[in-house]
Amino acid sequence: MKVKTPAVGGICQSTQGRDKDRYYLIKTVYPDGTVGVVDGNFKKLAAPKKKNLKHLRLLPEKAESIAAKLTDGRQVFDTEVYSALKSYNYPQREQTVEDRNIT
Repeated sequence: MKVKTPAVGGICQSTQGRDKDRYYLIKTVYPDGTVGVVDGNFKKLAAPKKKNLKHLRLLPEKAESIAAKLTDGRQVFDTEVYSALKSYNYPQREQTVEDRNIT
């Protein structure tokens, strides 16, 4: 299912730019066709990255608890955003014997 309209708290993936393939959470939707996105690590809530919608792939998933806090005006921490996006940006990989330095 494709998502056409951005929503606060929605998860999206960058398709253009040096941050290509990075996942973000939508913090604000601007009327000029852009959104303010954050990831809790490189782009903090205090300074969201402004991205054009045509450079994003909107996912059907949404961080409901963070979206509720953002719309109510309650405080959201960068660690909450980072934890919500951790499985997208940093997928688990299996460790090999070489990674663990076991001889």
